[in-house]
Amino acid sequence: YSSSGAVPDVTNAYDIGSSTLKYKDIYATTFYGTATEAYYADLAENYIADQDYEPGTVLAFGGEGEVEVTTIAVKGSRKVAGVVSTNPAYLMNSEADGVALAISGRVPCKVTGAVAAGDLMVSAGNGMAMANNDAKIGTVIGKAIEAHAGGEGVIEVLALMM
Repeated sequence: YSSSGAVPDVTNAYDIGSSTLKYKDIYATTFYGTATEAYYADLAENYIADQDYEPGTVLAFGGEGEVEVTTIAVKGSRKVAGVVSTNPAYLMNSEADGVALAISGRVPCKVTGAVAAGDLMVSAGNGMAMANNDAKIGTVIGKAIEAHAGGEGVIEVLALMM
């Protein structure tokens, strides 16, 4: 480190921190570089919701904001918006109010009924998802990564929104 700031060495590289001495927060106007890892697993975007929702809740477009839990028991509704994310690796519209909906990647999802790994997941109409392998485009939330024996629970789903 010099009085003019962090300066790369002759190899055009400069390490800041180490595997044991990490910086907590870094603020910058523009970052130029390559991100090769993320601690979390999904890409999400904030949407205005009529209230706060728990991660894993399935939401639909509509209501007082942009998204809400649908009270209509329409299995596989085309109004489905996505699953509330837990900790997105990348959050679009991060300064906007609302809930983070997973657009792609692994996300815990509330489910009801029997689910096999690989099943297409659709809205069950109650903030949960259910398996429906005959689902139409526009109704699919994603694919089940793991199985669920039945009843209500939470499983990991690959969010696809198709």
